[in-house]
Formats: sequence, C-alpha cells, structure tokens
Amino acid sequence: MEETESIAARSAGQEELYRGAAAAFGASLGRLARAYEADAGARRDLLQEIHLALWRSFESFDARCSLRTWVYRVAHNAATSHVGRQRRRRAVMLESLEDLEAVPDRGEGRCAPDERQALDRLLALIQQLKPLDREVILSYLEGMDAASTAEITGISAGNVANKIHRIEQILARRFHEGERHG
Repeated sequence: MEETESIAARSAGQEELYRGAAAAFGASLGRLARAYEADAGARRDLLQEIHLALWRSFESFDARCSLRTWVYRVAHNAATSHVGRQRRRRAVMLESLEDLEAVPDRGEGRCAPDERQALDRLLALIQQLKPLDREVILSYLEGMDAASTAEITGISAGNVANKIHRIEQILARRFHEGERHG
C-alpha cells in the first residue's frame, strides 16, 4: 500500500512540476519551436514532442539545476532530436558557422517592410544553424546568461560567449545582405 501511495505522490509531483513549467515557460517553448521548425504543422508536432518530453522528464528531476535550466535542456534536446529526424527525412543540409560566414546570402527573405517579415527572415537564418549553434543563440535571445547556456549545452561559458558573438555577427551580416538584395 505504501508503494502505491509513493507512486501516486511522485506522479502528482511530476504533474505539478510540469504544469508549473508549462505555465512559466510556455511562450518561450513556443518561440523555441518556431526557431527550430519553419513548417506550421511540423512546428505543432515539435511543440507537442517538447511538452511530452518535458512531462516525462520530471519523473527524474532532482533539482540539481534550476527549473528553467532543466526545461530549456529538455526542450533543446527534444528539438535537436526532431531536427535530426526531419533532416534524415528531407535530407536538408544544416550549415556550420564557418559555412555561413563564407557563403553570401542566397537572397532568402527579401527586404522586410515590417517587423514580422524581419523576424521571419531572422528565424529562417537561425533555422539554418546546426543544433548546438541554434541552441546557443536561442538561449541568448531568451535572455539566458552564458553560464546557464553552458549548463544546458555542456560547453564552457567562454565558448558560449564566443559562439554568441560570432553568431550575432554572421546573422547581422546575412540579414543586412538580404535587405540590400531586396
């Protein structure tokens, strides 16, 4: 009887953690899904995958890191897995930072007359990044510091800061090249 009560208590705690995390980070998770997946239908699937992975993850959450770090780590892992599956399905090539630096903008996203189009162009550029680089820049855009991003990604805080600087420069250059070609 005690074991059944213990399982029920753990399950209730897992549900409570999930509900709290979904409420607190739901908008961020939506933005993350949008940055990882351009197609609206696939984006809904990804968001559902993220929420399922998050709910499942709370079974083993032991609070050794902040709830925010845990949520982002699980979400990025789910999104990275999704991208890998999609890439195998569609044979889409992701680009490294070096490749993005070397290649001029292919004209994706012409001149953006409004903020929405500019955001869509920026997201299209971010979607071209490899998962680790995408994870770093998305964490930065969500206001996470280098130490938190390092904890999520498993790379050093110094490496995170360097990647952020490089990615910002590349995205800015590619974004502005697209404006000139529009």
